[in-house]
Amino acid sequence: MTEPDILELVRQQLADCNDAVYQSIRVYGHLCMLIYIPSIVDMYKLQEFITSPLKSETDSKRDWPDFIERLDQGSAFAIPYMKSYHPERAAERIVSGNPVLCIEGLPYVYYFEIVHYQKRSVSESQNELVVIGPQEAFIEDIHTNLSLLRHKIKHPGLKTKHFTVGKYTKTDIYLVYIEGLCKPEILSELEEKLTHFSVDGILGISYLAEYMRQKHFSPFPIYQYTERPDSVAASLMEGRVSILQDGTPSALLAPVTFFALLQSSEDYYQSFYAGSWIRMVRLVFSLISMLLPALYVAITTFHSQILPSDLLITIASARENIPFSALTEALIMELTFEALREAGTRIPKPVGQTVSIIGGIVIGQAAVQAGIVSAPMVIVVSITGIASYIIPHLELGLAFRLLRFLLLVLGGTMGLLGVFCAVFVIYGHLANLKSFGSPFLQPIAPLVMKDWKDTLIRVPIQYMKQRSTSYTNTMNKRRQKP
Repeated sequence: MTEPDILELVRQQLADCNDAVYQSIRVYGHLCMLIYIPSIVDMYKLQEFITSPLKSETDSKRDWPDFIERLDQGSAFAIPYMKSYHPERAAERIVSGNPVLCIEGLPYVYYFEIVHYQKRSVSESQNELVVIGPQEAFIEDIHTNLSLLRHKIKHPGLKTKHFTVGKYTKTDIYLVYIEGLCKPEILSELEEKLTHFSVDGILGISYLAEYMRQKHFSPFPIYQYTERPDSVAASLMEGRVSILQDGTPSALLAPVTFFALLQSSEDYYQSFYAGSWIRMVRLVFSLISMLLPALYVAITTFHSQILPSDLLITIASARENIPFSALTEALIMELTFEALREAGTRIPKPVGQTVSIIGGIVIGQAAVQAGIVSAPMVIVVSITGIASYIIPHLELGLAFRLLRFLLLVLGGTMGLLGVFCAVFVIYGHLANLKSFGSPFLQPIAPLVMKDWKDTLIRVPIQYMKQRSTSYTNTMNKRRQKP
């Protein structure tokens, strides 16, 4: 195949791409065609390291064979470049931001990696706020995110493996791990899944997580989302694997446990007393966010005799003129609270929080005065709503919010029996759930006492000498030297 043939094939691949530029340069009398898209190419590097050397090549005392020899040896330009024999691959490189150089008489092309997409600067985390500790968060640029991790972990054992997923999007995905710490089985399973993907495109890392779910109908996440480089670095040193995707300002961590989803970065930046207390409060209120409305409806509807007399009289007097059952009342308030939460998310930020807070107060007060709902129910729903915000990871909080409605219906129709049966079923599901071979409820089920040092409480760092057995390779369990 001659040069005009491969150039013509590349032109056919880029037909109707009107933003593509074809820049012809004569070198020793031979045609060199540089093809690129200006909006996604670093134009300074293109001019400085490619165009200018090509134009000045004819003025040198060398000849055409010497130029081709230096091209093949990789010494003709000051920046790295690679070969491609396939016109389709060359076109993909061009639309990905890599200029392609077609040279007369050669059956292949050269491409240069000088991509330059528009990106925002590194900013502080929006969803995982901490008072003490680093404030930086990932952005949409994959190379910036990798540099943030390299800044945290300066060790040659930090490895990255690149994958390209999506027939049309050609999305760059990196597996990041520390060699010798992560389980080889987890790494092999993730590599297998990423290698055999056949989808049109991946526009967000949540797409990837959903494609790779092992149990599609479980409400609980088997991955952990995070936008904090320090959380990813800490997880990598525990033996976990991270997945980074270009165009997404967050990372996936696997495997994950229930108690890992209840932990926050700030637990380690505060004293172990404060960290342990906050963890216990977080666990209690996480259970409250799921169970409190169901327990209130079940007790007031079917088991009022277990309440103290004074409290029972207070609740009964508050519900005296309410036209709805406790279950209907709870569903109305819970759905209203969910609507306010969603509205506060979608409304522009300057007025979002104001609308959700003031709207909740005004609607709740008006509903009580109108006799639609009782004051105790407003209190229960408010406590539940506040408790749901204590859960540090959105995916676990969403699972609790969904299960809250199921438990509420069972509590309103079957009483405490329905609630307790549902709780046992949920616990059994969690005990059976695994995240890449790691039990989701470890170290509770199965019971691993030595891992309790960093679960419900956090002991001083000096006593956490070994990594959790949920994640680590048995060859390297020790975190600190004795």
